[in-house]
Amino acid sequence: MRISIDISLYPLTEGFVEPILEFIGQLETNPKIIVKRNSLSTQVFGEYRDVMDMMDTEIEKVFAVMPHSAFVLKMVGTDRADVVDK
Repeated sequence: MRISIDISLYPLTEGFVEPILEFIGQLETNPKIIVKRNSLSTQVFGEYRDVMDMMDTEIEKVFAVMPHSAFVLKMVGTDRADVVDK
């Protein structure tokens, strides 16, 4: 099953740009998922298990170095990568 996730990361500290870019950069290293950036959020598309395994790993890394952060995830049970481009 393919899914889509819209992710927003809100570090509740100063110096937030670099951690956000690092998080997105790590997601982009996975060839099994599609990552699309925009100015408000990042969209991730792919097979459920591939996406969720990557999200689990990368969110844990962010919380380890920036525990005062908030993630907002919106998930859809279909791959909407083509719809986002329109």
